[in-house]
Amino acid sequence: MNAINWFEIPVLDFERARTFYSTLIGAEVAHHPMPDPNILYGVFPYEPGKGVGGAIIKMEGCTPSSEGVVIYINGGEDLSGPLSRVEAAGGKVLLPKTSIGENGFMAHFLDTEGNKLALHSMN
Repeated sequence: MNAINWFEIPVLDFERARTFYSTLIGAEVAHHPMPDPNILYGVFPYEPGKGVGGAIIKMEGCTPSSEGVVIYINGGEDLSGPLSRVEAAGGKVLLPKTSIGENGFMAHFLDTEGNKLALHSMN
């Protein structure tokens, strides 16, 4: 069982953030219309019932932050690929690919919205 079931990353500019994350992960962050037209929601690809899913969200009261909780996004087989796309997509690498021993590798970055996140991979 996973400790986390779902995550939401707050954004200011929905399309800019959707483009950033789609570029980062190499797959579309799909726009998911909500009943409230003031809420914009983009869902990361995932298989329901298998692992953790998440989304980007633009709505009143959701403010991006570089402080607080850090979400680790799956970096695939080797996080070097997505990490190499961070700056080209408008983000900033804060901590390059770093070994965490038997737990693989991690790297921290700022997205286009000012959120501090991370990537993780075993290679």
